[in-house]
Amino acid sequence: MKYPFETFALAFVVLWLAGWIGAKLSARTRHYGDEELRPDYSVVLGATLTLLGLIIGFSFSMAISRYDQRKIYEEAEANAIGTEYVRTDLLPQADAERVRELLKRYTDLRIQFYMTRNQEELRQIDADTARVQSELWNAASRPSMAQPNPVVALAVAGMNDVLNSQGYTQAAWWNRIPGAAWALMFVIAIFCNGLLGYEARRFELKLFTVLPLVIAISFFLIADIDSPRRGTIRVHPQNLESLRASLK
Repeated sequence: MKYPFETFALAFVVLWLAGWIGAKLSARTRHYGDEELRPDYSVVLGATLTLLGLIIGFSFSMAISRYDQRKIYEEAEANAIGTEYVRTDLLPQADAERVRELLKRYTDLRIQFYMTRNQEELRQIDADTARVQSELWNAASRPSMAQPNPVVALAVAGMNDVLNSQGYTQAAWWNRIPGAAWALMFVIAIFCNGLLGYEARRFELKLFTVLPLVIAISFFLIADIDSPRRGTIRVHPQNLESLRASLK
């Protein structure tokens, strides 16, 4: 889910309606003999709630692991850029100056990538990043082609790490909780609230608000962590910002 707040609102409304519908169905279809089946309803409801809790827990774990992965790759990007900036001393002076300036521009673009929420700005940042990457590779590889030696090759290898780290970061930002997992959570949550309403002796507004609210908050937290650009819990590029400050 890309929209955490919309996910919260949708989940709360749908789940509350599921409980209300379950209560209405119970009022229309319940007979005197249903009291004997009440323990069976409780067992089914408890098992369904347990299954929902397990799925929410697994989904939360998936979201946290992806969040940690994005943080790790942000740190790796900063380390790769900082290492390559130092290795520019191995290049000829003119090429080294050119690579340093490009690395500063590249670091600014990577910080903007983490901070922006606007899709138009993101597309422009991606285009500028691709262009600067091409310029960086040309500036670093030209000396190795003119004077191939192990010292210059070390600087070229460092540039390769810089470019690869950006690809790993992008892949981590695309790696999200599958839509099938979200659909399964919603379906089971609807069944839970429907069964809760069906088992209840009467419909109490305050009581039937608790479970939809708790589940909706859980869905919001998972969606928020799993939304690297729209959520309130985001990866701040503190390592890249620290690097950029040191490059000045």
